[in-house]
Amino acid sequence: MQELEEQLEVAPEPSEVGRARRWVRAQLGRGQPCPACPDDARTDTLVLLVSELVTNAVVHTGRPAVLRLAVREPESVRLEVVDDSARAPRPRRAQGEDTGGRGLELVEVLADRWGWQPEGGGKRVWCELDCPHAAESGQVLTSRGGLMTLGSVPSRSVEAGSGGAG
Repeated sequence: MQELEEQLEVAPEPSEVGRARRWVRAQLGRGQPCPACPDDARTDTLVLLVSELVTNAVVHTGRPAVLRLAVREPESVRLEVVDDSARAPRPRRAQGEDTGGRGLELVEVLADRWGWQPEGGGKRVWCELDCPHAAESGQVLTSRGGLMTLGSVPSRSVEAGSGGAG
């Protein structure tokens, strides 16, 4: 099994969200669509998930965090944000013109699984996207010398922990 595991330290500043999006796109494909992903839509989904998880950490904790990316061929892509706030994430339901409260709803819809767990004095919020096997998707792409496979975005069955804002 080939793995790509990288991490990025994130400062508690809103500008870090954009930096995290650029970083994950670069890790997955050096600025191109994810080499493990057959199309731009899958890469864009991963980037949107990073945006939501990092935004929650930056906005709701006001503390530094660590973004982790793990591509585990052929099983999944996992994103994690670890921060030192013990406050449990909790989903909110945005109403009408609210400008916030939709982040974890998006994570629930876009990810195959997501959840959180305490870690030290803080927490780890994570999500995963499943990768269909090469035979099922018919698409095999190589990256960094290893075989990685991902098909089109699968239907989602959410297995959420008690998620919510960071």
